[in-house]
Amino acid sequence: MRFLYQLCVLLTLTLMSLTYTHASVFGNTDDEPLEVEQAFVFDALQVDDQRVVLNWNIEERYYLYQDRIQLTLPSGVTLVERMDSQTVSKDDPLFGQVEVFYDRADIELVLARSSDASDAGQFEVSYQGCWEGGICYPPVTTSVSFSGLTDRSVSQAQSESVQDRLSNRPISEQDQFAQTLSESSLITLLGIFFLAGLALSLTPCVFPMIPILSGIIAGQGHHNSTRHGFILSLIYVLAMAVTYTIAGVIAGLFGANIQAALQAPVVIVVFSAIFVLLSISMFGFYDLQMPSSVQTWLTRNSDNQKGGSYSGVAIMGFLSALIVGPCMAAPLAGALIYIGQTGDPVLGGSALFVMSLGMGVPLILIGTSASKLMPRAGRWMETVKAGFGVVLLLMAVWMLDRIVAPEITMGLVALILIVTAVFMGVLDSHSSDTHGLRKLGKGVGIVLLVYGAALAVGLLAGGQSLVYPLKGIVSSSQAVSQKLNFDVVTTLSQLESKLKDAEQAKRAVMLDYYADWCVSCAELDYVTFADDRVKQTLSMMTLIKVDVTANDEESKKLTQRYQVLGPPTLVFYDGQGNPRPELTLVGVPQPEQLLAMTQQL
Repeated sequence: MRFLYQLCVLLTLTLMSLTYTHASVFGNTDDEPLEVEQAFVFDALQVDDQRVVLNWNIEERYYLYQDRIQLTLPSGVTLVERMDSQTVSKDDPLFGQVEVFYDRADIELVLARSSDASDAGQFEVSYQGCWEGGICYPPVTTSVSFSGLTDRSVSQAQSESVQDRLSNRPISEQDQFAQTLSESSLITLLGIFFLAGLALSLTPCVFPMIPILSGIIAGQGHHNSTRHGFILSLIYVLAMAVTYTIAGVIAGLFGANIQAALQAPVVIVVFSAIFVLLSISMFGFYDLQMPSSVQTWLTRNSDNQKGGSYSGVAIMGFLSALIVGPCMAAPLAGALIYIGQTGDPVLGGSALFVMSLGMGVPLILIGTSASKLMPRAGRWMETVKAGFGVVLLLMAVWMLDRIVAPEITMGLVALILIVTAVFMGVLDSHSSDTHGLRKLGKGVGIVLLVYGAALAVGLLAGGQSLVYPLKGIVSSSQAVSQKLNFDVVTTLSQLESKLKDAEQAKRAVMLDYYADWCVSCAELDYVTFADDRVKQTLSMMTLIKVDVTANDEESKKLTQRYQVLGPPTLVFYDGQGNPRPELTLVGVPQPEQLLAMTQQL
């Protein structure tokens, strides 16, 4: 247990260091406060004869006090209901523990007048906010006009209460998980997030971990047994879960984009090199072992460890979690929203840990059964290990694909597949009495050779796709369909301009938050957006790709505009220019789910 404690301490210090470095590099360098009208951009809209909506667009590092937003109504006009958008608790140096608005504040008012009062006029709104750089502005007062206001008796008979509208108003899936955290008992909460983790385990998020874990077990050779495979798998999953939990809590408390920080080119190159070294070990060129001094120390501190293999598996679980990472999904986003709003890392971290265990259940089952099904000794064992070595090489290329040109990825994959096919004996002749499994292996090798050759030919013809390698020389409307046209924006001003154009054109809008380092974003393009029904529906909308690859100040403003935790995230506007936060989709939705959302626009 001592080495697990030391590992947890090491993980915590490493992630805190990464977060501090990330904040130092990308932190806000503004040292001058804005004018109050620029920091808090106010707007008001009368929706109907009862409701007036007030909203403020708030710049980064500025906030509005909820209780300082006050109304002064004319004689004969009363406030029936007031509904505020979500706030954040803050320990303010001026007023103590208060509720504040960040990024955006929306307040819906239901007004009514007496029968002898005028149905038109003005009321005053006062508000006060601060800059986190150390400046608090004096209260600001502005006037809002209204007309056609309903008589109070009619209002009471016709209008529904704001509380009813609140209870009936749909909310997004990630907000539902955040609400679950605040309302459910601990047992119910953990059960819900465990089931959510099981659901996530069926997505491509977990698939890259399967060859990593299987390769580790294959590398144990004659030590394999069901019990040993279960222990290795469990340690791997626990290390992965601890890593997710620590990273999630840090991201929730400090708002650090760890998802982006861990996709830096230098980090990806280092971990790709690690997978290459692991694959070479699988091919039998050397035995990957910890230094003898370290092995001696580990053996002395734990009688159950053999050759440091358990600690090595824990480290691989830690590395795998950081690099292949969890896909941005609604349960994860909900837990991070809850941690960020309440500052409760214990409850939020527990939810993340249990969700990670749910994601790891298939890995434990696969690791346990793999150790039982794998050959114990002989040439077959070497063949199995070599197969996992090839998979680990492909994993290294898959990670490099985020930072290198598509042509380099195509070339590396083609090289690996062709060489693998040759070693599988596709060019050798076999007698008629050759074993059936050997013939099957040769058939698989031929498939790899054909695909590898197609990649090589496509690369020389100017192709850039692993899915359609020959599209540069083969024209097929079925294989290569027209892609959706997105307007790419990288700044908040560009986004606001596009949204204004769409509102004037009365077109619904879909924002696709994207980054080059986001693996799931490519899946969104190749799976969801490739569906013909989706393309037909989205072609009638304004499509904006919000590129936050740089993760700079402009990227932070873009993500904070809608409280987006990370890509991929889809945000929607209806044809009247109204945001529809309840339709927000986090992660990679299936085409049917995306179509269901667009139909509500």
